[in-house]
Amino acid sequence: MDLAPSVYEHAAAVIGETPWRVSRDPELLFQAHVEAFHLYRHAPVVVGIDIYNLEAEAYGATILEPPGNALPSVSAPLCQTCADIRMLEIFDPLRDGRIPIVLETGKRLKATLTDADIRIPISGPFSLAGNLVGFDSLLCDIIDDPQSVRQALDHLAWGQIAFAREVVSQGMQITLFESGATPPLISPESFAKVVLPVLKHIITEVSSMAGHHVPCIIGGNTFPILDSILETGAGYVICPSETDQAAFMQQMDAHPEVMVRINTNPAVFATGSPMEVQQEIERVLRIAGSRQKVCIGTGVLPFDTKPDLVLLAKKILRNIGRACQPTGAGDA
Repeated sequence: MDLAPSVYEHAAAVIGETPWRVSRDPELLFQAHVEAFHLYRHAPVVVGIDIYNLEAEAYGATILEPPGNALPSVSAPLCQTCADIRMLEIFDPLRDGRIPIVLETGKRLKATLTDADIRIPISGPFSLAGNLVGFDSLLCDIIDDPQSVRQALDHLAWGQIAFAREVVSQGMQITLFESGATPPLISPESFAKVVLPVLKHIITEVSSMAGHHVPCIIGGNTFPILDSILETGAGYVICPSETDQAAFMQQMDAHPEVMVRINTNPAVFATGSPMEVQQEIERVLRIAGSRQKVCIGTGVLPFDTKPDLVLLAKKILRNIGRACQPTGAGDA
């Protein structure tokens, strides 16, 4: 078994750069992911640094340079209400924001790293809506006016499907990310009634164009919404470190056909000791038990991750000798 680390902003650290500079410079973005892959040999390689900002910026949101090595974020909501979201013109992935940079870098990485699984990140509709209107406003609306939220998500879905169509037309693969839609941010009932129908529609459409089921990565406390996640037809789910992992895996016993990626706590790779890394790997392996379709991930590696600790975890897992087959997912 091998460890599959999720490397986004940490790729900037690998080449001694800041997330801000790498996220905006196509050559640095390319170099960062090439060097990170040479270091970790991870799967997949997700093209990006601040992966949840891409579409919001393409719609017109402003991303300001953060201090130091912090991850860039949306500076202020572009929209005041969910009704405003419905008025937005769908972005053009060939022209708007940094999406053209990500697409071009993805093609370069695919041509250069011929043995790597290169993935373009696409945000789920609820996470994107949160970046456009602000999560405080969105979370109030999903309680007070769920129909307005649903209409906004339906509108955004068409843009995400068009983005995915362009990715596929350029010969690349996709992973969806929807970690903004997890408890305790929203209730399981709101997820099932408002988010799930739109997310399922996107996954169905994108999977049809891709010719296979596209992974949708949802981090956070996902055990309360696991039934809904499985309802999307997911063939691959992650068991995040933030949830009740034992209960999650017990429920997955009824779904032996689904690949489960059990995440370690990513903080251990930045602030832990070699002994703590060993203990964390042993912990997740106990949770994995005898399940056949299972692999081990890290969650999103912090910028200041210590590479030696990640490589140690990979060595520990390889020595165990169980088979792990990454299938193109990532972490939120």
